Amino acid sequence: MEMFKKASATPLSRRKVLGAGLFGAAMLASPYIRRASAEENVLYVNTWGGDWEASVKKFLFGPFTKDTGIEIRTVSPISFAKLAAQKTTGVYEFDVTTLGVADVARANGAGLLETLEGHVDTSKLWEGAIYQNGLATHGFATQMAYNAAKFPEGFKNWSDFFNVEKFPGNRSLQRHAARVLAIALLADGVPADQLFPYDLDRAFASLDRIKDHVRVWWTAGPQARQILTDGEVDMAGLWDSDAFGAKEASKDPIEIVWDQAVVDKACWIVAKDSPRAENGFKLISHIGQNAEGLAKFCIADQNGPMNPKSFDFIPAEVAARMPTHPEHLARAVMLDGAKLLPQLDELSTRFESWVGI
Repeated sequence: MEMFKKASATPLSRRKVLGAGLFGAAMLASPYIRRASAEENVLYVNTWGGDWEASVKKFLFGPFTKDTGIEIRTVSPISFAKLAAQKTTGVYEFDVTTLGVADVARANGAGLLETLEGHVDTSKLWEGAIYQNGLATHGFATQMAYNAAKFPEGFKNWSDFFNVEKFPGNRSLQRHAARVLAIALLADGVPADQLFPYDLDRAFASLDRIKDHVRVWWTAGPQARQILTDGEVDMAGLWDSDAFGAKEASKDPIEIVWDQAVVDKACWIVAKDSPRAENGFKLISHIGQNAEGLAKFCIADQNGPMNPKSFDFIPAEVAARMPTHPEHLARAVMLDGAKLLPQLDELSTRFESWVGI
């Protein structure tokens, strides 16, 4: 999950998408790449490897193979560039992968995804399950957490986080343009339903107010957890799993705020023109209806299921700290990659220049 969160944070410019064609040429030369065959009773899935892959194999892929007889073989790590190159070269290293909302919107806009309409029975899925031709199965949040020993009056929202006069102290935020700009606009009073597309000038003006107070622009979840646990910073905007980890590990009382948590979703997609697309549709349908398996996967991987039925299989004390728990989701802000699509290159370039580290 750590890698997914990091990679889904990385916008890909049009130049890079076009450059994926060069990568595709390299793929053709690789001895590990094999041309696809529609007759194979197999499916190649792009995964993050490691613990993430172990969990997804155990709780989602294993039951699928047992029910359908279709063997799943995995390749990793997940790569948007490979997805783009496959469409260009016709050489398919994988048929199915997962993407965050920004990348799935970009891929759908570029014609890199098979349409799910007519191939997946959406009547058997929950409302909002299909996003930009991807099945959104689980999500994670960027939320605020703070040292309650230093701020006993407590934080309510991102406006408090940005109020350096009332709440002086060191801060930390993720070096991730799409998520941080959402936070900056919410802090400046923009209503959640008017957030997308971003008012970039207003967002950067808001960020200017706290730039000198952000001690660390973190790039990995454990880094954010550790600096809050150690007291290097007094407050942080960090992933829900790391906020909970800091709360458990710190000698100081760490409080977590669920209001205005910014939620990103992971979506399963089928690569455009994959000769094994039919098997891919079967996998996506199976995952969408395997509420218990998704619940177990989310418990193991420390994220939240998007399928509401999955909460029937999750202990109440575990569900209470998941970002997609209905009580939390009702107070959260969902990232909308489709509405951000025209801005992704600009907001990323401008943010990196603004950070200037």
